Amino acid sequence: QVQLVESGGGLVQAGGSLRLSCAASGRIFSFRAMGWYRQAPGRQRELVARIGSRIGGTTTYADSVKGRFTISRDSAKNTVTLQMDSLKPEDTAVYYCNAEAYSGSGTWGQGTQVTVSS
Repeated sequence: QVQLVESGGGLVQAGGSLRLSCAASGRIFSFRAMGWYRQAPGRQRELVARIGSRIGGTTTYADSVKGRFTISRDSAKNTVTLQMDSLKPEDTAVYYCNAEAYSGSGTWGQGTQVTVSS
């Protein structure tokens, strides 16, 4: 079973940037899609960004991050990256990497904390 390890979280001031990386132990092109989710205290986990695994894979973003976040993948390195710019305090959450299998099941990483101070 694939394992996902996130890195790159931390503390940043509002308006700053962070880059999250997700390293997969298996080949990411074997999954239907890769995505980033986040969960803030007292809130449900929500989709942040998703990228399909086909060549030129379709990207999907939450309305709240469109124009600020960019998801990308490197199939050769089995990594998925989330570039986060113009960060806001409301972006504070634990961010999780997800691998979406064609069967519909998903694999999660352990999460990385992102804190944006005002």
